[in-house]
Amino acid sequence: MKLNKLIYGILTATVLSACADKMEYHEYNNYDEDYVKLNFGNVGGLITDIYLKLDTDFGNYNGAMLASATDEAEYAYTSNDIVDFYDGSWSATNAKSSMWSTCYEGIANCNHYLEKFTGLTFPELELNDDYIEQMGRYNNYPYEVRFLRAYFYFNLVRQYGDVPFVDHMLDAEESNTLTRRPAKEIFDYIISECDEIKDLIIEDYSKVDRPIQPVEGGRANKLTVLALKARAALFAASPLFNPTNDSELWHRAALANMEVVNACEAAGMTLVPKYETLWAVKNYSDGIKEIIFGRRANRATSTTESYNYPAGLTGSKGGNCPTQTLVDAYEMKETGLCWDEEGSGYEANNPYEGRDPRFELTIAHNGSTWPKWNETPLQTFQGGLNGQPITGGTPTGYYLKKLCHEEIDLRDNSTYKSDNHTWVTFRLGEFYLNYAETLFKYLGGADETSSEFVDNAGKQVTARDMASRTRIRVGMPEFPIGMPKENFWKKYQNERMVELAFEGHRFWDVRRWKEADKYFKNIDVMKITNNGDGYTYNRETVTRMWDDKMYLFPIPRTEIMKNPNLTQNPGWN
Repeated sequence: MKLNKLIYGILTATVLSACADKMEYHEYNNYDEDYVKLNFGNVGGLITDIYLKLDTDFGNYNGAMLASATDEAEYAYTSNDIVDFYDGSWSATNAKSSMWSTCYEGIANCNHYLEKFTGLTFPELELNDDYIEQMGRYNNYPYEVRFLRAYFYFNLVRQYGDVPFVDHMLDAEESNTLTRRPAKEIFDYIISECDEIKDLIIEDYSKVDRPIQPVEGGRANKLTVLALKARAALFAASPLFNPTNDSELWHRAALANMEVVNACEAAGMTLVPKYETLWAVKNYSDGIKEIIFGRRANRATSTTESYNYPAGLTGSKGGNCPTQTLVDAYEMKETGLCWDEEGSGYEANNPYEGRDPRFELTIAHNGSTWPKWNETPLQTFQGGLNGQPITGGTPTGYYLKKLCHEEIDLRDNSTYKSDNHTWVTFRLGEFYLNYAETLFKYLGGADETSSEFVDNAGKQVTARDMASRTRIRVGMPEFPIGMPKENFWKKYQNERMVELAFEGHRFWDVRRWKEADKYFKNIDVMKITNNGDGYTYNRETVTRMWDDKMYLFPIPRTEIMKNPNLTQNPGWN
């Protein structure tokens, strides 16, 4: 029996449906051991179930993304659950996430697999034509599973800080007696686990002695493992988890990010020429030079489009509307300066001309002709076809382009109403920025060098070099030499916000920096008035609630009720 192709983090539904009646998951209960061991396909079904617990954010909160709980966006509907993050409704009884249960279910499945389903040989299948390929796949599973377990722990520690740790199968009694382990120990485990498996897991599925057919680009490989290690090291070094600013943690993070960057480049990876390729319909193939790992939806959908296409268009609800705060982060292309910097070239009456090219690729504004099939320029001004007060009309003056497939046409007469979407988990662009940050923090300046940090040609690199890579891709000026530290840090944060907009980073970045009181208390929106012969653009500030307890999520009260040994995060009692 052949396993179906794994495409960007999942196996096809065929394997799932074949196993669903026998492999229903209950917390801390086992899969039917004898059934799983019957053949390759059933073992693969268990691996599938683990991969399916990987996270995405195409709109987890009834269409809203975590971006709408940050200064990136505001959701068009104030009744949406996303507002609980900043209106005082967030609590231990309204914990706002299923991450705790999902990750621990995934970890339990990983532990179960490693204890019960390794070392099988399937001798009755030795005469099958695909036996060698399938055994190659099977023998790699333990390292994939160890990566997945470490990834689940990363999501937990990022969100909750100290969390229970378990690396073996539990019964119900033991599971309800666990205590929280320090976040530092969890990060250390993730990094050491990645180090242990990085040279054991398949490096490139197309270059093994007898390639697995078809080549499976969406499975965890060596670069995926290095990416997790580097991201975990960055978080461990950041102020939220490194309150004493231990320089050695920044050193470890810089080395880890150098390792993944150099390994990617040695493998022929690079930034794709067109930024928009990263979320296009075929990003899983056309973006493969930059995308290290992605999570592809297991069916064709149009939910991302229906929730984010401009209100006023057929089948479109509005949704995650970019803020003016985000718009202001897009510098002027010719000068590399923000709109409010002297000499930037910004014109108040023509505010969208001459901006960083990523602006037009990410955000739809008043006058945009978008999506592709909409021939009428958007009217996001007050009273316009796509503006307030219509239901779902943008509260910010903007709509989201990025992540949407503009060819999807929701009109009744359309024949193209859905397609697959791939959530990018790790990509090279992120790690250029991660590397820049860790070099800057460890070496103490944007232009500082060390013989320890070199590229594959042996050339010493700087934080400024790394932070400029994503800018060069879109034709933006490099960061200038000799920037004062505070200027570089501000520009770096700005570049990170622009490059990684709506990719799930901003919510966590601002938290790990412990700068939410600076960025999340207020957002700016644009109110546009049609004067008949032109438009008036007025910035308005919207105040949101922030409390420092929100740097970490509350432990769900239901979990504390099940396990009295669990303690709550500060401020959430």
